[in-house]
Parts: sequence; structure tokens; C-alpha cells
Amino acid sequence: MENQNVVYGINGPVVTVLKTKAFSMMEMVYVGEKKLVGEVITVTEEMTTIQVYEETTGLKPGDPVVGTGAPMNVLLGPGIITNIFDGIERPLQAIADESGAFISRGVSVSALDTEKEWDVTLKVSVGDTLVSGQIYATLPETPVIEHRLLVPPRVSGKVRKVAPDGRYKLMDTVVTLELEDGSEYALTLCQQWPIRTPRPVKERLAPTIPLITGQRVIDTLFPVSKGGTAAVPGGFGTGKTMTQHQIAKWCDADIIVYVGCGERGNEMSQVLEEFSALVDPKNNRPMTDRTVLIANTSNMPVAAREASIYTGITLAEYYRDMGYDVAIMADSTSRWAEALREISGRLEEMPAEEGYPAYLPSRLAEFYERAGRVTPLCGGSGSVTIIGAVSPQGGDFSEPVTQNTKRFIRCFWALDKSLAYARHYPAINWIGSYSEYFTDLDKWFVDNYGEEFVRCRNSISSLLQEESSLMEIVKLIGADVLPDDQKLVIEIAKVIRVGYLQQNAFHKDDTFVSLEKQLLMMKTILHLYERTRHLVSANIPIARVLEKGLFDKLLKMKYDIPNDKLEMFDDYIREIDEKIDDITAVQL
Repeated sequence: MENQNVVYGINGPVVTVLKTKAFSMMEMVYVGEKKLVGEVITVTEEMTTIQVYEETTGLKPGDPVVGTGAPMNVLLGPGIITNIFDGIERPLQAIADESGAFISRGVSVSALDTEKEWDVTLKVSVGDTLVSGQIYATLPETPVIEHRLLVPPRVSGKVRKVAPDGRYKLMDTVVTLELEDGSEYALTLCQQWPIRTPRPVKERLAPTIPLITGQRVIDTLFPVSKGGTAAVPGGFGTGKTMTQHQIAKWCDADIIVYVGCGERGNEMSQVLEEFSALVDPKNNRPMTDRTVLIANTSNMPVAAREASIYTGITLAEYYRDMGYDVAIMADSTSRWAEALREISGRLEEMPAEEGYPAYLPSRLAEFYERAGRVTPLCGGSGSVTIIGAVSPQGGDFSEPVTQNTKRFIRCFWALDKSLAYARHYPAINWIGSYSEYFTDLDKWFVDNYGEEFVRCRNSISSLLQEESSLMEIVKLIGADVLPDDQKLVIEIAKVIRVGYLQQNAFHKDDTFVSLEKQLLMMKTILHLYERTRHLVSANIPIARVLEKGLFDKLLKMKYDIPNDKLEMFDDYIREIDEKIDDITAVQL
């Protein structure tokens, strides 16, 4: 029978179908002769509205619309890691092989390679009872990631057949279950999952373990937990993408999902080049062995940009359910919000602040709430940490995306234009940023690095706050009129800012710094501060200490002390004591 459901109207990526009851809300559909992928977003008696995730040029009224009967979903299985997808999980390399450098409309390529054979080891026997989330087989997906095949949620039954260990393709049946109703269910190497539905877990856990990034300003002053949420807002050129690159390269997550959402194509190509060239310090393998890239550049269809972060978070949840710690970088959520605004405008919805749709806050909440540290259905623990970049126009943090993001995240790394232009990277402003994870994480820091770590961090933070207040006075009347104890605060704060918080991503010893070295650096800086403070309180001029060159030496210690020679900090402490003692002896 001929398909009666045809295109009635086309407005950019928004397509309408008149008087049909064939489609359900959020159903995935194919539009036109080329079968463009779309999703039903409104259903009324009169009209069904579909957003199309591909370019609609050439589409015309009367073209057929075919439903799939299923929501917009992604294919989950081995082959995701090392791959590069677009916003709706189409593999870009496979598309390039088929249709060249540009994505042709309606291209139909399987998300994962269905012909590749995987070396599968079965973990169950005939007669076993399997429940949702249980591991029934494993295979090496990359040299560093073991892929654990999980029974899909809401599926459980008794094992009737088990294939022998060996090499299998993606769609091959390796286990056959008998469900409670007597029907059979085939377990293959893959499963499908709707992107807008969070995957179920057994239990949510408290965020008590930090995500170690090796970036001093983050780990020390504004830590984020595994399973936490953080935002990196900043104007053009402040280093949002570079900050996310550094975290993606060096953080101690098992797997990285990087979503380039509406970013420039050259930035995404830089990510690809850097990640493929970088050797992972954990295992001396290429970084791509534990990375998934979703590239949805600014010239790709705008509706697919809206779907891309849901695709990314679904892939992250899939690996979390295997017991891995996953970090997802969304760069940038502002471009995603702009896609929402454009589609909302075409739907003629009532705009809210700055033209964004009224449901912007709830969509942001939907995304960030999918982060968390959990006990998966298979037991153990896993986490998804979300780090979202925000690009407020003109660097104005009062705009809707930044303000609404702050409602749903607990870590705010505010990038500062003046710091970036002064070549201070990461350009995270220590006054405008905050982390709400201290109460959750302090016990971990104390257990692993002693109470000293927390004490040093608090001292450094209060010195920076004090310097900020003093600089207001300095701007008005100059630094010369300040008493020596306040001059000391300004001098030591400079050491903290330049010698500690500023970090060089291109220096082999400074690009990643362990927490142990961070603690020793803080102790050395604070030791100099305490010894000098005692001199100043004894009315010895601070100039006597400055001329000894100790402050200048600490500015360069991040480069001068290699990461594998931390015993050199003892020499620095000894030199500080000797030179301060010399000053004291002369004065006496």
C-alpha cells in the first residue's frame, strides 16, 4: 500500500506532516526519497512536526515520511572507542570512504563495523540465570580497554545456548536466553539505546573521589569529583578548548568522550591530530585507544548539534555501566543552546530571555543530571564526569546559558580575558571561580596526602583573596605606601599566581603535575612566606629578603625541579632557611 504520510511543509530542519496518526512522540523517522534521519518533536490532531538531522535542501512537499516505531537511538557495542562520529553516531571515516570528504545527504552507514571479527570470551554457562546489566562476555576493544558485554536493561532470563569462545561479528548471537514468557532472546555483541533516556543504575554514590587533572589551579583550588559536573565559561580566545584538551589528555578517567558541538572545523582537526599523536602516560599507547570523538562542526546541520550531546552522554553511560570512569567534554554547550534557539524559532515557540526557548533550563538540567558516580547493574562502581564549555557572547557571564548552567553544576572555572591576554594559562580566575566539592573531597585528600594539603590550599586561597583586596588600594595610591607586611602579601601572591597557578602545557615537566609535587610546591611557597613574615614582624625591611632572589627562584621552580626529582624541594627549603638566617644574624 502506498505511503499516505508525506511532507506538507519545510522550514529549514523543521518538516511537517498533515493529519496523520502514524507517528508517536520522539519517534525516529526517515524523511524523503533519500531517507534523511529525523525525530518527531510535536504531535497534534492536525499536524506532526519533525526535526531533521540532515541538510533538507532539495526536499519538497509530497516526499514520503516513514516511521521506524522506535525512538532516536544509538548502537552500543565494540568499535565505539577510537572512532569519530557525527552528532547522530554516523562514523565519519566510513562516510568519507563511501562519499568523499563531505557528508552526502541520506548516506546510510552502520554506526559500528558489522564485518569486523572480535575475539570473544564467554562468561556464562547453559542453565545460568542472567539479569539486567550482568556481564555475559568480554573482548579486547583496544589494547587498554576491555569491552564488557552487558545484558540490556529490562531483560532477564535463563541461558539456553552459549556459543564457544572465538571470533564473532557484531550481529552474531553468542548467548540465547529464555525469557519468563517462554520466548527466546538473542544476545549479540551490541544493543540499542534511546539517546534521551538515561541508562538505569543500581545506586547513586556520593562524589567522594576527585578527578585528578594534573592542572594545579584545578586540583588545588577548584577540584571536581569523579561523577561531578563542571563548567568552563569564557569569552573568545580565553582558552576554553585548550583547557578541555589538557583535562582530556591528563585526567585520570579511564575513557574520554569529546563532543565538539558547533565548534570550528580547524579546532576539531587539531583535536584529532593531537590525540592521535599523544602517547598516554598511563600505558605508553596512543591516546586514541581510550577516546571517543563526536565531531559536529559549525557547518554541519544545526539539528544534529542538538542531538550530539545526548549521543555523547549515552556512549559515556554505556562505558560507565561496565565499571569505567568516563569524562565527557562538551565543547560548547552555548552552540548547543543556539541550535535549540534556532529550532525553537522555526517552530514559532514563545521566546524567553535573549530569544532562547523557555525550556532551556530544563534541557540543561536533563544533560548535567546524567553525570554521577554510581553502582552499575553489574556491581562495582563507575562514573560519568561532565565538563561543559560555555561561550557567553562578549564574555558576559550574566547571559542565560551561563546563568542557567550555574544552577546545575557544582564547579565553575571562570576564564578571564585579561589573564588570557597576559598569557596566563589556564586563564582560570581564582576570584570568580568556585568548587562546591570541598566537603565531599577533603576526606580523600586528608587520607591520601595528610591534613597538610587542605591546610596549604586554604592558606594559598586566603592569600590570593587578601591580595585582591590590597590591589584595589594599590590602584588608587600605589604600592610604595603599603606597610611591609602587606607588601609581603603582594609579593608572595605573585609567586603563587605566576609560579604556581600559571602552567605551561608545552613544557614536559609542567604540562602535568602530580598532587605530591603540588603539595611540595605549596609547602615551599608558604615556608618562604612564614619565614619572611617573622622577619617583617621584627621590623626587618622586606627589601632585604627580596634582594636575596628567593622569590624569583620560586617563580621558576616548576621548570627547574623535574617531576622525578622531588627531593630537590628539600634543597630549596634549606636554601630559604640559610638565607633568612643570614639576614637575621646580620641584623642582630
